[in-house]
Formats: sequence, structure tokens, C-alpha cells
Amino acid sequence: MTTAAEKRILLVEDDDDIADLLELHLTDAGHAVDVVGDGDDGLARALTEAYDLIVLDIMLPGTDGFDICRRLRQEKCPTPILMVTAKTEEVDKVLGLELGADDYITKPFSIREVLARVKALFRRVEVDQETQGQADDTPIELGKVVVEPEKRKVTVEGEAVDLTSKEFELLLLFARHPGRAFSRDELLDEVWGYQYSGYSHTVNTHINRLRNKIEPDPSEPRYVKTVWGVGYRFAEREELAARDV
Repeated sequence: MTTAAEKRILLVEDDDDIADLLELHLTDAGHAVDVVGDGDDGLARALTEAYDLIVLDIMLPGTDGFDICRRLRQEKCPTPILMVTAKTEEVDKVLGLELGADDYITKPFSIREVLARVKALFRRVEVDQETQGQADDTPIELGKVVVEPEKRKVTVEGEAVDLTSKEFELLLLFARHPGRAFSRDELLDEVWGYQYSGYSHTVNTHINRLRNKIEPDPSEPRYVKTVWGVGYRFAEREELAARDV
């Protein structure tokens, strides 16, 4: 049984030397670590057991890290995912984040950096839990879009809309601040928990997907507006009311 400070971590890594090194230092940091060497077993463990963090390599025998991440988010698994990859291409990092990973680290890495990122992810979860009870869970109605924070449910014209975790968090942020313009870096910081302008197209991709799901005509957005030179904003109530007259 884990203590209050101890976290349970699933490490999915097929390189024995790296797995042993990470297990040693994560254990020394006070965590309980389960090590799995292939993707199929890693996916099965992640879906059937409770973990506080999944440290996930991309290149794995069996199911690869991208598919594991995709499947976990499709199954509504909320466990934070730290992706570990030997690839340095930006597209691979962006793809992992778009599939629902919370952070990434590229090999070769320092153990100090890994431990810092793990600590930051745990702290982010703690902050989310601390503020969850303080947040206003009253349903938000903007035009024909209704967002129910507590149920994490969205309807458009009475029809339920299936959003990914990040799409929902983006929409909730917009809905709680109608009319406010957010820069891409601000959205990264608020929704993904980090600030790195090089990944602004991650925001763009999620905005496009969100528009495709909630807008009557995504090519002429009614709700999620582009603010040229800045970023995006959600339409103000007055704008939406005027459109419905």
C-alpha cells in the first residue's frame, strides 16, 4: 500500500539499462515502480491497474507508445503520461502531446531532468485536485452550447458531443472566460501545463478539432473566434444572443 507521499508509477521501457536506471532513481525518490518491457503488457497494465503516472517509451515491441497513449485516452484513462523517446523530430513530440500525453522527454536525458518532470506532473495533479472543489461546477450555457464541468459533458443544440480531455479543457477555459483573448502560449500553459511557444500548432490542431465538433460551420466559426496576431477567444454572450434573434 502506498503512503501519502509515495506514488505508483508504471514504467513501459524495453531497454533494460534505461529501465533499470529509471527504476532505481524513481524508487530512491520514494515511489513504487512497476517495470514492463513491451507495449502489449504495458497497455494491459495501464487499463486494469491504478497508477499515478505512466512513463512511456515510444519505440516498443508490440503496441507502440503512440498507440498506447491513444488507446488510454480513448478509454478515458486520466493518468498523466510522460513520453520518453529517442526521436528528436518535433513532429513526434507534437503527435504524442496531441494524442494526450502530458509531457515528453528525449533520450539521452539526465536523471535530474526526469525527476524534475515527474515531480512537476505530480504537483500539477495535486493543484488540480486542490482547485477542483473550489471551481464553479454550475453548467455554462453559451448560445446553443452547454458545458457541464462536473460531468465533463458538452451538448450542442441538445445533442451530446464527444470531446477528448484536452478539447474539453480548452472549451471549459473558453466558456468560463467568454470574450477574453488567449494567446497560444497562454492556452498551452493553462491546458497542457507547460509554456513552450514552439508547440503552438498543438493548440491550432485542437482548436480545429474542437470547431469541427461544436461549430455549425467550422469554416465560419460562431463560437471559437480567431483573434489575429493574438490567438483565440470564445464569443461573448451578447454576440451569441444577437445571432439567435
